[in-house]
Amino acid sequence: MIETFYGMQRMPFTAEDPALGIFRSPTWDEVLSRLQYLVDHAGFGVITGECGVGKSTVIRHFCRSLDPATSLVCYLADSKLTPRTLYPALLAQLGYEPLRSGLEAKCAVHREFAQIRRGDRWRPLVVIDEAQGLSPDLIEELRYLRNEAMDGHSLMAVVLVGQPELRDRLRLQSYTAIRQRVTVQCQLIPWDRAEVDAYVAQQLQAVGVDHAIFTEAALEVLYQASSGIARLVNQLCTQSLFYGAQQGHHLVDDRMVTQGIEGEGW
Repeated sequence: MIETFYGMQRMPFTAEDPALGIFRSPTWDEVLSRLQYLVDHAGFGVITGECGVGKSTVIRHFCRSLDPATSLVCYLADSKLTPRTLYPALLAQLGYEPLRSGLEAKCAVHREFAQIRRGDRWRPLVVIDEAQGLSPDLIEELRYLRNEAMDGHSLMAVVLVGQPELRDRLRLQSYTAIRQRVTVQCQLIPWDRAEVDAYVAQQLQAVGVDHAIFTEAALEVLYQASSGIARLVNQLCTQSLFYGAQQGHHLVDDRMVTQGIEGEGW
C-alpha cells in the first residue's frame, strides 16, 4: 500500500536491503575507513555503539564491499560463543564440515588460516557481532588465534562488534593483554538532526521519490523521538508513512509522526 500510494519502487527505511545503499555519515565513513585499514594490516578492532545505531548495518555493508577474490570473511553473531564452539563455527564459515573434537577443530582452523595467509592472496577477516556478551576465555582465545603464526604476523584481521559494555569490559585490568593489541577502536554515535534529514531524503530518493514527503515539523518530531538512533528512525518513518497513506495524505506532517509514536507505544 505504501509503495503504490507514494509512488515508490519499493519500501524505504529497510536497513537489510543492500539496494538502498548505506548512509555515509561522517562517523560511519570513519568506521568504514578504519575497517579497511584493519583488513589491510591484519589488525584487531573493536566497534561499539548503543543498540540500534547501525553497527551491524555498517559491518555487513563493509563485508559485502570487499573483493571476494582477495578477501575471506567469517561472520559470527553469537554472544554465547565459547572456545570450544568457536572453532567449529569458523570451520562452518570456511565451508568445512564442523569437527566434533574441540582440539581437532582448533587445529584444523589454525591450519586453514595459516595456509590462506601463506598464499599471500587472501586477506581473512573474522567478525564477531553481538560481542558484548563474550566470555573472558573466548576473548583470550581470539588473541591466541591471531598470534598463532611463527613469524609473528597475524593470521587474520579480527573485529569485535558490540554495545558499550564491550568497550567498558576491555578497559578492565584483566583485559590489558588484549587491549594492548587493539589497533582500531571506534564508536558509532546517533545521528544529529541534519544527518537524520539527509538520511530520510536519501532513502526516499533511493526508491524513486524525488520530492519531500516529510514536512520540517515532522522531521523535527521524528528526530526528537528517535534521538537519532538509526533503527528507531527507520521504524518511525515506516509507521508515519502507514498513517499518512491510510488517511490519504501524500505529505506526512508532525501529527502523523506523533500517531506513529503512539501506535508504537513509545
